Amino acid sequence: MKQVFTNTKVLVPGTKSPVPLNVATDGDLIARVSEEAPSGDNSIDCKGAILTPGIIDLAVFKIDKPAFHFGGITRAALMPDQAPVLDLPAMIKHNSSEGKPSLWSHPLAAATKGLKGTELAEIGLMKEAGARAVATGRNWIANSGVMLKLLHYCRSLDMPVIVHSEDSGLTADAVATAGETATRLGLSSAPASAEALSIARDIALVRESGAHIHFRQVTTAAGLDLIRAAKAEGLRVTCGITPAHLFLSDIAISDFRTFAKMSPPLRSEEDRQACLEAIKDGTIDVISSGHDPRGPEGKRLPFAEAETGMAGGETLLALSLNLVRDELIDLGRLFELLSTNPAKILGVNAGQIAEGYEADLILIDMEKPWQIDSRKMAASAGNTPFDKLPVQGRVRAIYKGGKAI
Repeated sequence: MKQVFTNTKVLVPGTKSPVPLNVATDGDLIARVSEEAPSGDNSIDCKGAILTPGIIDLAVFKIDKPAFHFGGITRAALMPDQAPVLDLPAMIKHNSSEGKPSLWSHPLAAATKGLKGTELAEIGLMKEAGARAVATGRNWIANSGVMLKLLHYCRSLDMPVIVHSEDSGLTADAVATAGETATRLGLSSAPASAEALSIARDIALVRESGAHIHFRQVTTAAGLDLIRAAKAEGLRVTCGITPAHLFLSDIAISDFRTFAKMSPPLRSEEDRQACLEAIKDGTIDVISSGHDPRGPEGKRLPFAEAETGMAGGETLLALSLNLVRDELIDLGRLFELLSTNPAKILGVNAGQIAEGYEADLILIDMEKPWQIDSRKMAASAGNTPFDKLPVQGRVRAIYKGGKAI
């Protein structure tokens, strides 16, 4: 079906803010972006809303269509930490169909069998089945020999490797970052340097192998310094973060608030400020939700026993827009973080409004106020540390492959 979006401001590549344009689609693709509206097409009056690329959520732990639609997410890369683990081609094929056609799931191939970190999985066969990237799951591969073999293999397949960055020899049973808050609460903790140590090892192996590695969450000043240096060296290194680590410090776990229990754990205020600076200077490439809905049986427990993670799909856009309101970055840069860069990492023809790209589009009202309420969330569970926080920015409409959802 051919259609044209009119009366809108469009966020196109290379611009800091939306500009008045018309966008015409033909079937699943964007056919034309121009000042003049083509005649004879089905016209959609956007009523002044901003038209942006659909959000591509890199590395979620559950395909949660209601939450993703609420938040403007049109594609999501599913982590291999599923039951069963995504370490076989059949599992990749099965999970690729989840959510279609209104949401596309891109399952990530498990790096090792059972995510145990000892034996490589059938990565080549999983690529043939549709996997676009490989992931180590919630764990770090401690065996450097296995990790180097993985990077060499993925380099030959031209597949990025998405890694969790915490040295397990230091973190062990820790549930918090070492510091005043963990000490005051009497929680087992690990030094923030566990992140930098794991990143340093993996960067050394990238230098050896030439592979592309994406550090799923980098949350410390020391870790970000290593990423900067690796990029300056020309290594194929990218990294991401979640809104939780941008807007919350370890103080949020006071009163043993299990909704703020994360992996990696929330860091010090100094590290949080370093993360904001890394968003501003371009060190961080991706903002993702880390969507990991957990019900009362997993969260209403003593802090040390509670599960990690937050339901972040429907709050990703609204929270990230705070970076624009605080004038840390512009809207164009924000959607590079939310859409364009995740698309490049996954190698999908989406993530920007340009001719020939997938017509995955969202209409947003940046000023629409609402309140995050864990009891009313569209997600399968409402475990958000931002409960009752007033925010601005709502998705008014979603178009997946040019079709209204």
